[in-house]
Amino acid sequence: MPPDATTLQGNWKALSVCPNAKIIRDLAGLLSRHLPGFSSHDLNAYPTRREISEVLASAAPSFCLLEVSEPVDQPLAVLQELLRADAKMPIIALLSKNDAQLGLRCLRQGASDFLIQPFTSEQVEATLHKITRLQPGRFKNPGKVYCIMPAKGGCGASTLASNFAHQLRRLPEKRILLADLDPLTGTQSFLLKIKSNYSFMDVLAHSHEIDGDLWKAMVTSRQGVDVLLAPEVLSEGMGDITNPGGIIEYARGAYDLVVLDAGGVYGEWNVALAQMANEILLVTTNELTSLQAVQRALTYLDANNVGHHKVRLIVNRYDRHMGLGKDVIGTALHTEIYHLIPADYEPIQKALMEGKPLSPSSNFGKSVSVLVDRLTGGAEQQKKNSGSLSGLLSLFSRTST
Repeated sequence: MPPDATTLQGNWKALSVCPNAKIIRDLAGLLSRHLPGFSSHDLNAYPTRREISEVLASAAPSFCLLEVSEPVDQPLAVLQELLRADAKMPIIALLSKNDAQLGLRCLRQGASDFLIQPFTSEQVEATLHKITRLQPGRFKNPGKVYCIMPAKGGCGASTLASNFAHQLRRLPEKRILLADLDPLTGTQSFLLKIKSNYSFMDVLAHSHEIDGDLWKAMVTSRQGVDVLLAPEVLSEGMGDITNPGGIIEYARGAYDLVVLDAGGVYGEWNVALAQMANEILLVTTNELTSLQAVQRALTYLDANNVGHHKVRLIVNRYDRHMGLGKDVIGTALHTEIYHLIPADYEPIQKALMEGKPLSPSSNFGKSVSVLVDRLTGGAEQQKKNSGSLSGLLSLFSRTST
């Protein structure tokens, strides 16, 4: 690395929209000098609105590099579509020649800055510092997102989501968000017996101006977990929303762990949630009709470019004396069961009546605790900590003798 190159810390993943591949090749080396672990999702043609929505959801870039060359109408239209999909996306316009008027035009249309060929280390460093100052939270290591989805209604996915979020509190020094992102039948306000004047629809409406103070007003703190609720009252257009990017990107920057309670698998909104999540907990029961729904859900997710590798099949209310057995389920679906949660009717009903998470000592609570440890490595970390403590006590013991 040259002595004058400044290394910037954080998570830097670019969406590069460059029909001229030489431009991004020239720039990639300079970016790698300044950015540790820099990665890029490259498009060699200007995308459509739908393609933009899909790539933002699947690639989750922290900023965009956009080639703006003659004729400029198409790249400038893409710039507008990018900002429409993510109002806070830092966009760096890449110009093939020194054209101050075009650079100014890009800035007026929403670009954060522009770079001019031939690119220099000084140019790149100044631009990176500029977009970091504009949005310091965007380039931090992002929080992990778990999306909990029912294969069909009535599988207990929302109950699992709320208890999963509260069990995450056992992890030290973690900021946790539970977001009820079911626009039509969200139930977290009922499950947790909480009310709010705001919902995630308000976050979407103000996504271009969300800051810490505004966000704090929109969430409700519940036993160490921030909760973003679904709307209490249905309103026009709620069934037509498609892009949760503004919510999830802000949440990634503000929290270490984010739990999304999705209303289902189907539709653009739910697909976008699945694409943006790090891991998907697909919840079913061991009834035959539910397992058929799992098969359809997996096929649908696969057809919508949701990686099978991040789907974890959770069988809820499992009772080996009723419904299909574990081995039969796995064989029928050609899918490994990630976790079984036992039927625990009475404690669940009691917790629902009280608006509280289930006791960690209940069968359900114990099982969710195991699930949390398995997904987060909590059990392994506790084992390491225990080993370190044992070693320390042993050292003290030897020293005292």
